[in-house]
Amino acid sequence: MSKKTVLTGITTTGTPHIGNYLGAIKPAIQASEDARYNSFFFLADYHALIKCHDPARVARSSQEIAATWLALGLDTDKATFYRQTDIPEITELTWLLTCMTSKGLMNRSHAYKASVDANREAGKDDVDDGVTMGLFGYPILMAADILMFNADIIPVGKDQIQHIEMARDIAGRFNHTYEPLFTLPNAQVDESSQLIPGLDGRKMSKSYDNTIPLFCSTDELRKLVSQIVTDTRGPGEPKDPEGSTLFQLYSSFASPEQATDMRQRYFEGIAWSEAKSALFECLDNQLSEPRARYNELMSDLGTVEDVLQKGGVKAREKSAPFMDNVRIAAGIRPLTYVPAKPQADVPAKKEKSVEELARVEQGRRRAIMMQLKPLFERVTAADDKAEMAKQVLAEKSAEVEQLKKKQKQKAQNELDVLAEELAQYL
Repeated sequence: MSKKTVLTGITTTGTPHIGNYLGAIKPAIQASEDARYNSFFFLADYHALIKCHDPARVARSSQEIAATWLALGLDTDKATFYRQTDIPEITELTWLLTCMTSKGLMNRSHAYKASVDANREAGKDDVDDGVTMGLFGYPILMAADILMFNADIIPVGKDQIQHIEMARDIAGRFNHTYEPLFTLPNAQVDESSQLIPGLDGRKMSKSYDNTIPLFCSTDELRKLVSQIVTDTRGPGEPKDPEGSTLFQLYSSFASPEQATDMRQRYFEGIAWSEAKSALFECLDNQLSEPRARYNELMSDLGTVEDVLQKGGVKAREKSAPFMDNVRIAAGIRPLTYVPAKPQADVPAKKEKSVEELARVEQGRRRAIMMQLKPLFERVTAADDKAEMAKQVLAEKSAEVEQLKKKQKQKAQNELDVLAEELAQYL
């Protein structure tokens, strides 16, 4: 059985915090040890430029994130760990995919729509005020990140599912237009992952300025833990562990036995000061060893750079030859290029499973539906939908008859899908 490829990108715009560790880094590193998967992790420093125009912050974040993952035990012999900007094929692929992507698809991006809605609510005449082409088109860059390595599984939060669907749409359109080179990726959302609370009880996020940096000093850690918001119940009064930020953080780092004991102490009325002391001791104990390793790496960034460079070489062993195939499929070829003739004695390829064939057909149909969207809109907008459906089918049939060979087959496939979809009006 061939290994599935799992790909994860980390945007370099901030300092890793406890929420990042529990929600993404820890499970990702654990998953990378699974021999059934090829794991790819990359610093998404091109993505960082979309919203962050502070070069010092982007550079510092790249250092901190790389050192963090290595300090926490990422085995770069098993996983491929690289920097996005070290893979020139990604930006090249982004352009080819841009030429396959409709503006309408990008118009539906959540990030772009949120910016437009904010401008509209603010009463601005230009609803695109402040919208850069980086923000507008970044789902295509994300698609290139994924498709460059034909990733099968993309672990994401619910807010990123749309981008994986867009990557599937773009890949399907390329496969339909040129050659089926791209695997259609699937989003993997961990429904069981819990929300990690910050200092104020809301989700831990740099946007809320309520984070606990993963590798802050012992003194800073103690200070931040003391700032965690609690209710007014005093010592001796029973407390609800499930509604306590202190307990949720404690149980995320403590052993099951320790968590059970602490739960009982909450029911018995532990003082908030004692609960904070217990959390601090637990965090400091669990993080002291990787913190020391992190500080060593931050003092020896040459070693970290070497790891990323080796990861880039490893990644390009796949991206460079694959990009050659993508170029050739799109017609970007040497003038002397001659297509290889099919060999009669080549062993038959292993038959795809029913599930694999269904996924391929779904992607092909999705790509065709995108191209036929204007025709569907003509029918749905017409007063007499049945008559318009007949007219559209007649026009498409006439178009098919005028074409030859490969172009005719492609148009016939579109006509078949069109007829199936418009049957409801006839």
